[in-house]
Amino acid sequence: MAVKITDICINCDACLDECPTESIVDNDENPTGEDIYYVNPETCTECIGDNDEPACAEACPTEGCIVWDAREGASHPTRDGMIAGEPCVED
Repeated sequence: MAVKITDICINCDACLDECPTESIVDNDENPTGEDIYYVNPETCTECIGDNDEPACAEACPTEGCIVWDAREGASHPTRDGMIAGEPCVED
């Protein structure tokens, strides 16, 4: 699993510097062409080994913007009990 930034993102940049694996790119570099920030599922580690929760979701001011995602290509371990589409961090 990895994390995904949804279309409710306000492009505030809070997540970009928080990612320990530099897996997040802004909308200008999104390989899908969508006008939202993008998390590379191949390099996202869910911050396992770095933080208790995904650092991007902790830094994000928009509740529910960053969700768990089970995209193909995610090659890292997942946190127990996480469900794709559910917010990573709830306020």
